[in-house]
Amino acid sequence: MGEFEEFAEALFGQLSVEIDEEKEISSLAVKAKEDLAGKVEFKEIEEITKQILPEFKEKVKEFIGIEVSDSLKFEFPELEDLKRLKGEKVFADSESKYLVYSTYAIQYISKITTTYGDYLDGVIYLNKFILSRYPQIILHKQGEPYESRFENVNSGYTGGIKMAVLEELIHSTQEKLHQINKEAAMQVNKINEELAGIILEIDTETVNMLAEYCQLQTVPDDFPFAKRANLFFFLNPDHFLIEQIGPDVMTFTHVEMDPKIKDAIPQLLDIYKRWLTPIQHHHAAFTAMEGMAGFAIENILKDDQDFQNYLTTFMGTDFSSYQVRKSMGKDFTKAVYEKLGSDTFKKIIEIPPNTRELKDPQLYLNKLSQ
Repeated sequence: MGEFEEFAEALFGQLSVEIDEEKEISSLAVKAKEDLAGKVEFKEIEEITKQILPEFKEKVKEFIGIEVSDSLKFEFPELEDLKRLKGEKVFADSESKYLVYSTYAIQYISKITTTYGDYLDGVIYLNKFILSRYPQIILHKQGEPYESRFENVNSGYTGGIKMAVLEELIHSTQEKLHQINKEAAMQVNKINEELAGIILEIDTETVNMLAEYCQLQTVPDDFPFAKRANLFFFLNPDHFLIEQIGPDVMTFTHVEMDPKIKDAIPQLLDIYKRWLTPIQHHHAAFTAMEGMAGFAIENILKDDQDFQNYLTTFMGTDFSSYQVRKSMGKDFTKAVYEKLGSDTFKKIIEIPPNTRELKDPQLYLNKLSQ
């Protein structure tokens, strides 16, 4: 096996935890389906979605003041197709180096097994792999008699679909923020491409010195690409700066770095400085989108019995606990909503907050009043 094949195998090995989880879910679902057959039956997610969609489009319009597009489409992919969708949302250039793309793929695609839905380009995708299996597995784990336990689990199943549909309907209204997020992600990718090119050209002596200095995993000398790949994974700003500085880097306007690393790769400091602006735009747009959706879900579904049953039956929590969960984006939206009411959502989309304003909503409100 050549170096590139071994490198690829190692990368996919990092996904093994998720792959094992998927196999377990599939196995449990098969057993549950066999035991439940002829006793109880859950509706397909397509049917439930179709039933609730008109009402929920109206609820979104009433609460956020923005009308959901009539041209919106729904798809219900199994896991492989959903992962392909997530791959597209990495927004990598078509000429992307494999090691750069894999960085994002591992961070992003490997965390979606239990993601309920997503939105891209006028289409809402609901995760059929999870949504069609979870209720059967949960009911099966509760044990006999299935018939008497079915109503509660089925209600929770419906509540989960309501939450997923509602979240993605709200995301579908955020096109301007989606575009900001996409453009920022592409700029971040471009900067990482530049860094990858630099590291791939570094001489072996410098690579070995940096690998030892940064305490990277030892790689045999006959794997020169893997050595450089390890160095890239360590020094790419998404890992290096956030690991070294922490999430506060999202509000920084400058960075400093270890002189020894800086001397070995003189271009690195400039790359890190240029990375700050697009990563902060990406972070702000994504946090605002998620926060708006989270705040709206909390308010629209607070009295929905199916959602209450979803929280208790599927999540092992209750609405009070759900409501107090901390989220920068949700807290920001709530603070602005207390001042602007239903105009909040249009305003956040029209004039997006920056990372400092997300932490201090009063800065955002001050900006709007100028």
